[in-house]
Amino acid sequence: MRVHTGEKLFSCDQCGKRFSNKQRIEIHMRIHTGEKPFSCDQCGKSFTQKHHLNVHMRVHTGEKPFTCDQCGKDFSHSSHFKEHMRIHTGVKPFTCDQCGKTFLRASELKSHLRVHTKKKPHSCSVCGKSFSQRQHCEKTFTRASDLKVHQIIHTGAKPYKCSHCDKRFGRSSNLKSHERIHSREKPHTCDQCGTSFSFKSHLKRHMNIHTVEKPDHHDPSSLLTQMENNHSIHMRIHSREKLYTRDQCGKSFTRAFVLKSLLPSQGVKKSFTCTQCGKSYTAKQSLEHHMRIHTGELFKCDQCGKSFTTKQHLDVHMSVHTGEKPFTCDQCGTSFAQKKHLTKHERIHTGEKSRIHTGEKPFTCDQCGKTFFRASNLKAHLRVHTKEKPHSCSVCGKSFSLLSYLHAHEKIHTGVREYMCFECEKTFTTADKLKLHQRIHTGEKPYKCSHCEKRFSQSPHLKTHERIHTGEKPHVCSLQN
Repeated sequence: MRVHTGEKLFSCDQCGKRFSNKQRIEIHMRIHTGEKPFSCDQCGKSFTQKHHLNVHMRVHTGEKPFTCDQCGKDFSHSSHFKEHMRIHTGVKPFTCDQCGKTFLRASELKSHLRVHTKKKPHSCSVCGKSFSQRQHCEKTFTRASDLKVHQIIHTGAKPYKCSHCDKRFGRSSNLKSHERIHSREKPHTCDQCGTSFSFKSHLKRHMNIHTVEKPDHHDPSSLLTQMENNHSIHMRIHSREKLYTRDQCGKSFTRAFVLKSLLPSQGVKKSFTCTQCGKSYTAKQSLEHHMRIHTGELFKCDQCGKSFTTKQHLDVHMSVHTGEKPFTCDQCGTSFAQKKHLTKHERIHTGEKSRIHTGEKPFTCDQCGKTFFRASNLKAHLRVHTKEKPHSCSVCGKSFSLLSYLHAHEKIHTGVREYMCFECEKTFTTADKLKLHQRIHTGEKPYKCSHCEKRFSQSPHLKTHERIHTGEKPHVCSLQN
């Protein structure tokens, strides 16, 4: 009857907590006595309750009795399974009472609340600066091997070296993926057409070809129509015909789907504003991604510790470590890690091809006469004359003319130096600085004086040297006797 009445007769003399039966208070008392009578015969770990031991044994047996009927993922704990199901149902039970934002986990809400309270409980032991997120790590692992892999984030160690080149990796799996570039091994094969790929991600992208609706091959008229359409679209590349124009800006495109993909974001009011810094966005999802900068809910690279607001950006970044270059030019076979780099490269084969060979630079600065290959390069150069520096550092306020300069500068504050020389272990903030440094070890001197046989490792050193031959003295003293 106590179940129904809620009567709790048994009281703990240590903390005053009450229980409905004697068995429960006996189990509870083990918290105070430290007694853990149930031990794992595999690893020796002890527990206060037999149920906890039974759940723990799944670590050793690999048993995962809780299966998601939406995606098939398995879980060893019912609590993990329940938490996972919220992804499919969209339920976010933890709500911020300050701004109404909801979260999947209580820990995420707790971290988010520091945005409102301005609480920064984690202090640097060296300089005393405080942070809302813990900067040191107390992550735990079930296997020593997992801990060892994780610690690479903190140590920066890259014990796995490619036998074909000098590139190194923090994980053996990343080395294995990278070495396929040299061996040209292609273990992932399409079951539709038999095409093979070096990386699983390449196969996944390729499968989109087969999922797109195709013409009826048993209907000759349908197939002929599709072929004619494809040929017509292809010929626009040569004729530069662009039939689809955007009303808002007048820009034209060769294919309708490109225009369609751009229309939603054109002319839409930026109605989603960040309450922390005032930045606005056209889509709620974009704002949610941005808010991770403030809450610390970021996607972290387990190789170098760099963080990203979206998983997509992390996936793109991982190609730095794996050496994966999934975007290949169908004209010359050159591969790139990012699609935007391929797009820029393809200009060589289209309208800008002749400029590569002739050296033509049609974009001229009206201030100093300097010429450029692209309009974007001229636009960036003009800031030298206007002194415009639109990109400011949020830490010290220093401004820069180019966004890339700001990103390089910010590493001074974060202390991130992810480019390491494997000869002397010196670290650098950018790949360019590492490349210049490595010439000390290789002895490479690519810049040759046009007047004598002397060579230099850096372009500025060559320019300074050549003034010996030209007699140029550009630095004039402005002081008077």
